[in-house]
Amino acid sequence: MGKEKVNALIEGGKASAAPPLGPSLGPLGINIGEVIKKINEKTAAFKGMKVPVKITVDTSTKEFEIEIGTPPVSQLIKKELNLEKGSGTPHSNKLGNLAIEQAIKVALMKKDSMYVKDLKAAVKNVVGSAHSLGILIEGKKAIDINSEIDKGVYDKEIKAAKTEVDLEKQKRLAKELSEVQETYKKELERIAKEQAEKEAAAAAAKPAAAAGEETKAGEESKKEEKKPATAEKSPEKKEEKKPATAEKPKK
Repeated sequence: MGKEKVNALIEGGKASAAPPLGPSLGPLGINIGEVIKKINEKTAAFKGMKVPVKITVDTSTKEFEIEIGTPPVSQLIKKELNLEKGSGTPHSNKLGNLAIEQAIKVALMKKDSMYVKDLKAAVKNVVGSAHSLGILIEGKKAIDINSEIDKGVYDKEIKAAKTEVDLEKQKRLAKELSEVQETYKKELERIAKEQAEKEAAAAAAKPAAAAGEETKAGEESKKEEKKPATAEKSPEKKEEKKPATAEKPKK
């Protein structure tokens, strides 16, 4: 007799007696319903995400302990903004605008698993992850926000561990994101237009170049026609003039 450990990956708030938990917990003789209830209570904040769960059972007393892991920072950020995936071009195409309160919320969830000395450092880690997903923080880039965090601009929110975002701020963040996305859209349109103009110019240049080659070939042909035909001279044989020989007088 001793302690048995059961590890499973379940969807937040939706644990059940079905596999993988039920078949693993059944042989240990504990109240499965009670275990499921506590797991769902502890993972309710992670709805829609897969969460690692570890149940340690004392087989002699039937007591149990539940440890809830947390999803990666990137998943937590995407959950805050209701995003399915990050940006393929995070430096230019921005998909979301995270409030500092939301960054603090994620940092609080992950702080214990981070190698950081305090919550402020954990928030900066979250900001870095947001940047890699193509997400702004307070309408700004990660480098600017982290600089402001270092200067103490958000000390009040961090010390208070503030995680709620008021409606007015939500609207402001949405407007900032919309403006950034509109700028990006116009830039893409400009690039596409320039590319189309280059391709059109290149296409137009091809017939012109071909016509030029034909004209040149025609001119060369005319020059050849104007040249006078030269008859081949057959070498004439000159008759060898034999010197006249005077007849000798007859005797």
